[in-house]
Amino acid sequence: GFLSYSVERCQFNSTELKDIELILSQYYNKLEIYRFSSSLGKFVGYTEYGVKQAKYFNDLPGEVARWTAEKERYCQHNIGNW
Repeated sequence: GFLSYSVERCQFNSTELKDIELILSQYYNKLEIYRFSSSLGKFVGYTEYGVKQAKYFNDLPGEVARWTAEKERYCQHNIGNW
């Protein structure tokens, strides 16, 4: 079988929202296909398929805005937990 999964994580440099990075990575068979980084503000592909997916998601302004806003909802909310 094949394994497909995503990982959403926060990189904390301080408790200030501007210093927190949200990273969403999509994997297939242990290989990272593409990633969203809130620091870059866009998706980046790491395979041929991932580059196509990143371009597709970057061309959807709502998708980029969604993941940019997710940093505040997900990361800032959990500062005290992590």
